[in-house]
Amino acid sequence: MTAGEGAAAGPDAGRVADEALRARSAREVFDDHLRLAGEHRFAEDLARNVSPSCVVLERRGVFRGHAGVGELARLLEEELPGARYVYTNRLVEGRVAFLEWTAEIAGVRVRDGADSFLIEQGWIVAQTVHYTLERVGDGADRPAAP
Repeated sequence: MTAGEGAAAGPDAGRVADEALRARSAREVFDDHLRLAGEHRFAEDLARNVSPSCVVLERRGVFRGHAGVGELARLLEEELPGARYVYTNRLVEGRVAFLEWTAEIAGVRVRDGADSFLIEQGWIVAQTVHYTLERVGDGADRPAAP
């Protein structure tokens, strides 16, 4: 048996795994969130990294819990379907993280994506999201309608 084999099969495996997730540093949670987001593993990211009572502030309003985070992910996918995100700056200090990002698909781009995160006890408990959609191509560098 290799190290860790059989541990997941015990009756306390879920509790032990959850305790390990909750003991992670803000940097570990942030890195895990970005990795899973980049792999389009949204459900796993929610379960591992986003508090069920998370609050997200975004230009369209306040979004709460997993349902709110899911709604924002759906809206972003509608605005930038299949886009590849480039993380241009990642900062973590204590329980606060900051992300700058860009994205582009045919006809639309984001050059000013900026998210901030409050991470406590292994969870993202609060987040702010800002980005501007711009139409591109045909010489039309102008904000896209949200």
